[in-house]
Amino acid sequence: MTVKIVTDSSADIPAPIIKKLGIVVIPQHLNIGKESYRDYIDITPDEFYARMVKEENMPTTSQPTPGELIKLYAEDCKDADGIVVIPIGSKFSGTIVSAEQAAKTVAGGREIAVVDSQMVTIAAGILVIAAASMAKEGKSVSEIVAAIEEMRSHVKCLVLFDTLEYLARGGRIGKARSLVGSLLNVKPLLTIKDGEFTPVTQVRNRHKGKEKLLEFANAFKDVEECWTVYSTTKDEASELTASIRVVPQSKIQMAQLGAVVGMHAGPGVLAVAVRTKS
Repeated sequence: MTVKIVTDSSADIPAPIIKKLGIVVIPQHLNIGKESYRDYIDITPDEFYARMVKEENMPTTSQPTPGELIKLYAEDCKDADGIVVIPIGSKFSGTIVSAEQAAKTVAGGREIAVVDSQMVTIAAGILVIAAASMAKEGKSVSEIVAAIEEMRSHVKCLVLFDTLEYLARGGRIGKARSLVGSLLNVKPLLTIKDGEFTPVTQVRNRHKGKEKLLEFANAFKDVEECWTVYSTTKDEASELTASIRVVPQSKIQMAQLGAVVGMHAGPGVLAVAVRTKS
């Protein structure tokens, strides 16, 4: 049985992995003024961040439409016997609704399953990569779905924000809303719990924040994989990666927040995501 794995661009999976595993990615849309861009296709993360600091008005995003996903299922997945779709978490975006509507339209004789990642950026990407690896091994749709739903609770992340301004303005702040207005010269650290951002702690400066990220990463046991993620500070992500000892350096990978996720997160974001065995 041939199974295709579909996700959206907010999973922020590096291009070489997408190509190697044959992952199908539907782009999210970014609107800057009167111009519309497809995430990772029409605008790179670095191009976006360079514009972001100059824009007077907040860019907006829009999810893929059911029509776009119907076309993707029909064309990019035409040779697949089954499809597993793992989009950005449902509390972050309505992409999952478009995915489900499209699946009902084109399913026909094919099995199309839509799984709520409950995550964003590479935390969702970890699940997508695992699903694609299982598809390569010949696993069925039902086997992949069951494994991903069980694996979801083993993915943990901690995100250091330089500011919550962008998250609040974009409406994706979740349970961290109580912190807005109280954070002046401190840096918030959030995690994802029950599919939305939740406060963990706050520190007085960025150096302390990076120490917390390192403590977080090194506290886990039985780590299967570890990722560091950044929006604009690649050098800091590289330094953080080099300091993590919980797994061999060869098992640590690095990703950049794309334009759509970065629009809500802002510049200066640094994060760690891990997947454990249990």
